[in-house]
Amino acid sequence: MDMKQILIFGLCLVPVWTCRMNRCYDDSELSEAAERKLRNHYPQSLELPTAAAPDSPAPCPVALFPQQPPQHIRDRSLSPWRYVLVTKKDHFPSTYAEAQCLCSGCVLIQDNKPPVESHDYNSYPVMQSRVFLRRELCQDGKKYHLKPVTVKVAVGCTCTRANTYN
Repeated sequence: MDMKQILIFGLCLVPVWTCRMNRCYDDSELSEAAERKLRNHYPQSLELPTAAAPDSPAPCPVALFPQQPPQHIRDRSLSPWRYVLVTKKDHFPSTYAEAQCLCSGCVLIQDNKPPVESHDYNSYPVMQSRVFLRRELCQDGKKYHLKPVTVKVAVGCTCTRANTYN
């Protein structure tokens, strides 16, 4: 094959690859296709930590520090957090856990004094980019294709110096 034939052959394959990547699925195939694509191309933890409803308030647990033996890093942190479940119906996975900081400041433990929340420091979410597959309508208006999208998700909280800029 000369260079011209190789180029023509390659140009003929591009629509085939593009079509395969943007394949349209009906409702019955969509979940299985999304799981397969996530598993093969975007592996991620499917394990959901124990999570609370996102609208239920949670106080800063300063008073609990000396009383409860902490089991998880989120409870031992000077910037404790909890996980809340987030649902996006047009995404796969459609439900995921996101960290929510419990304190606006940070918990300080000094000498034998009781812990206090200090606002000289801030609790700040630690963000991670995760790939989800978003369901988008195909041109026929009946089937869907899966488009990879990156979403920033809070995975924990950390303690930072307070922002003192005005």
